[in-house]
Amino acid sequence: MTRVMNFSAGPAALPEEALLRARDELLDWNGTGMSVMEQSHRGKAYEKVHQEAHDLLRKLLGLTADDKRSVIFLQGGATQVFATLAMNFLRAGTSADYVSAGAWGDKALVEAKSYAAMVGASAREVRWEGAEGAGKGTRMPHPRELVFAEDAVFVHTTSNETIHGTQVGLSESLPFADPKQPHVCDMSSDFLGRVIDPRKFSLLYAGAQKNIGPSGVVVLVVDDAFLEASCDDIPSIFRYATHAKNGSLYNTPPTFAIYLVRNVLAWLDAKGGVPAIEKDNRAKAKLVYDAIDESGGFYTCPVEAESRSIMNVVFRLPSEAHEAKFLAASEQAGMVGLKGHRSVGGMRASLYNAVSVAHAKALADLMREHARTSG
Repeated sequence: MTRVMNFSAGPAALPEEALLRARDELLDWNGTGMSVMEQSHRGKAYEKVHQEAHDLLRKLLGLTADDKRSVIFLQGGATQVFATLAMNFLRAGTSADYVSAGAWGDKALVEAKSYAAMVGASAREVRWEGAEGAGKGTRMPHPRELVFAEDAVFVHTTSNETIHGTQVGLSESLPFADPKQPHVCDMSSDFLGRVIDPRKFSLLYAGAQKNIGPSGVVVLVVDDAFLEASCDDIPSIFRYATHAKNGSLYNTPPTFAIYLVRNVLAWLDAKGGVPAIEKDNRAKAKLVYDAIDESGGFYTCPVEAESRSIMNVVFRLPSEAHEAKFLAASEQAGMVGLKGHRSVGGMRASLYNAVSVAHAKALADLMREHARTSG
């Protein structure tokens, strides 16, 4: 069997070690005589892997037992959280501020506005210089451009825009926003891909299918004090407090997805944790960006330099015909997932944690050779 070089944006590449572990344990997990998929989520056998996933996640984030934050595994993904976040924290007469720098920030705001209208609350888009027009999606906002309402119950940001290839907080010159209000962040596409301080956020969330597992499960890390202020008049199944109180076992969780998350987190921990993988991720991104910048204009990246994502590298070729030819060459070389999102076109190389430095180098080498022969 030959495995391809997977640059897909999500569901994305998983570490081979994590998949091999799942293969070896598939029929008989931990001597139980059955797969982890067949275990009761109330049984001790599954609870062991569930707790290990929970503990590994806290370890990789640098959270100690003294850090009053809950780790929650929920069915679904970040798009679901766009709606349930508003349900949990918006009440009649309250408001939340949303910062958008791309498609996913826009989607989060749309869902919040929908729910807010139902309960007499509001979700306000924070305006900034690059939020609309030709500059949309070419950079992230600088904190100095953002003004938040003093009475906002939370401020929502998106750390990495997968479609546009922009990312915030990669350098001191473009740091994360640091509002006085509770900060909620969608980190779906760079969660555990670079070092962050989770204590600076009241709630962060991420769909697993980019960096830490398969689709079907979303992770929330929430400050317990912020959680205490959540609404208690919505259905129990939608309340984050319900799931925190029950250790993510209030209802049947996506057990096999969480098991695979455990495998990926164990792999990441063995590699040296988030600092080690960030070093690899920055090296991978540099390889591909260098191939773009050294191409004499054959490849172009529409993102301003300090906002360039290390997770999703977007680029264009001189024409759609050139792009089709490049895609064909990449597929022949055993690479998949390089076609850009349908809304923006072009190319996109997603360099998530499980993508090796060797695969990023192979892509950069192909880009250079293709520019030489087709430019």
